[in-house]
Amino acid sequence: MNIDRLLKQGSGDEECAGAIPPLDEWQPALSGDMNIIIRADGSWWHEGQPFARPKVARLLATLLRLDDEGYCLVTPGERWRIEVEDLPLVAVEADFHDGAWWFTTQFDDVVRLDAEYPLSVTSTPQGEAVPQLPVRFGLAARLHRNVFYQLVETATARDIGNGQSELGVTSAGQWFVLGQIDNELLGEAP
Repeated sequence: MNIDRLLKQGSGDEECAGAIPPLDEWQPALSGDMNIIIRADGSWWHEGQPFARPKVARLLATLLRLDDEGYCLVTPGERWRIEVEDLPLVAVEADFHDGAWWFTTQFDDVVRLDAEYPLSVTSTPQGEAVPQLPVRFGLAARLHRNVFYQLVETATARDIGNGQSELGVTSAGQWFVLGQIDNELLGEAP
């Protein structure tokens, strides 16, 4: 995969450079493993060093999908597997308008929280239960801590019995759970 050539192809039109190509139509054989790691914080590393040019990570993110063999960078003629510590994307902004939450990733993917793109709570590699959101081609975004707290500030509680409540938000007419809490903690502080 010639990164410099890919950068030159997208350099004429900035909007085109961030466009997502039809990865689902490209089915080349697996070319091998590439020494790229996406850290749990969403940063991209190559051969033990963070990417020096953010534009390279942004371009490669448009070529990323989740296959049976793992996370792969895909072009019409090549498919390279890379390592992802947790999830490849991070939702860094959240905005509520028109009755729905909208999330933006570090690479400007915009996702509406709804029945097609539901929020779910999964475990990080460290065992923490943290919400995630599907984005595209099998990729998901972990909610950045600030985004999670923004949702918690607007969350409502629903009693689920056994002294527990679910905290969640409503978006596009759907209820999405952020986590559970003991009902005792929902009472007013002394």
